[in-house]
Amino acid sequence: MSLITTPFGFSSTTDEVTRGVDLTGRRAVVTGASSGLGAETARALAAAGAEVTLAMRDVASGERAAKDITASTGRREVHVAHLDLSDPASVTAFTAAWRGPLHVLVNNAGVMACPERYTAQGWEWQFATNHLGHFALATGLHGALAAAGNARVVAVTSSGHQRSPIVWDDVHFAFRPYDPWLAYGQSKTANVLFAVEATRRWAADGITVNACMPGAIHTNLQRHTSGRGSGLVPDHLIKTVEQGAAASVLLAASPLLDGVGGRYFADCNESDVVDRRTGTLHGVARYAVDPDNAGRLWALSRELLAQAH
Repeated sequence: MSLITTPFGFSSTTDEVTRGVDLTGRRAVVTGASSGLGAETARALAAAGAEVTLAMRDVASGERAAKDITASTGRREVHVAHLDLSDPASVTAFTAAWRGPLHVLVNNAGVMACPERYTAQGWEWQFATNHLGHFALATGLHGALAAAGNARVVAVTSSGHQRSPIVWDDVHFAFRPYDPWLAYGQSKTANVLFAVEATRRWAADGITVNACMPGAIHTNLQRHTSGRGSGLVPDHLIKTVEQGAAASVLLAASPLLDGVGGRYFADCNESDVVDRRTGTLHGVARYAVDPDNAGRLWALSRELLAQAH
């Protein structure tokens, strides 16, 4: 299977990847869209003509972001809805309230390297927020995505997935000493595996799911790391928000990705599969695209969510 390549790359922006793209009549949901990559992704989709819903925990911040998007694009079909990805009841309420088809879902929200914390269900916070919440959201919206006929889901992941596979015997750090970066890596691996299995299960419904690594961008995601992420990325590899969100928008909107699913992208192009940590922002670990791992994670996620209800 050959790698997918596009005319875009490291420096491409959201406006460049949507040039000539018309999303009129299409509906999109972007999680975590109050600032940073999420806000820019929502802005770019709205500017291309989509009706966009900002799904987030802080509704007031979402309303401010929606006003900014309307002011910059002239688009008034920008909505805000409450969604707490760490709370299964909140995700269920969001999916139950959705009406009509959904053409684009961008699973953008996340936490990075946060202090040790657990949900009411005992789930490790990063795995719960970055993966389980988005898994519940996407599966809960499956009917709406299928109704669209040619829907796309984007799972925003990270090269940080190379820090850890899914540790099946101790996903929630019940026995291991908690390590914020290993927990983050595991959750980001889960994002990629979700794209692999969801595409396998849903392609017949016209739904494709891809994962993307946006690059290194200084946003609120780094609030637990002094605003510098891992601190290992040289300044010349730091992207602007417009450059970082370009991959998400490309996967969500570009006709270049019609029918493409189950892939991992960085700098707007599909990445090679690697068998060792690269020390760079490129490459997807083999364990993160392994179909057996993907199926196993899907089963585990369904089991955990069933127990929560």
